[in-house]
Amino acid sequence: MNGLEDLYREIILDHYRSPRNRGELESPPAQRVEGFNPLCGDEVVVYVQVDGDRVTDIRIAGQGCSISQSSASLMSAAVKGKTVAEARDLIRTFKAMMQVHEASLEGDGGEAEAVDPEALGELAALQGVVKFPVRIKCATLSWNTLTQGLDEAEAG
Repeated sequence: MNGLEDLYREIILDHYRSPRNRGELESPPAQRVEGFNPLCGDEVVVYVQVDGDRVTDIRIAGQGCSISQSSASLMSAAVKGKTVAEARDLIRTFKAMMQVHEASLEGDGGEAEAVDPEALGELAALQGVVKFPVRIKCATLSWNTLTQGLDEAEAG
């Protein structure tokens, strides 16, 4: 497992050092949504452009720890070009991965959806975050912000 953990660490560091889809989009037509984690000061701004039912472009801005920033980069690469439904499915799957482990760490015995990390591709690199419950909010910040942006785009 150590080799896999090393690979995951490298993926996270690569996305932190060389973030994908960094920058801004004109708003409108893109939705601009800000997310903030008051526990640690992480900030993310998600610019998401939806054309019809497809995420045609996404840009990420903000600052924060390596987990929040690499998660935002990984997320942007994963959802760009997908349909809104596919993006929402990916959001649910990613957050379920975090919740499954969070529930087992808290020992609440609640029912949680099982997630196959292989279905997440590179996003599975973030599953190690669950060993540090306080960091889960760092990893999910951009995902929650994207959800808000998609909601606003659909309501718009």
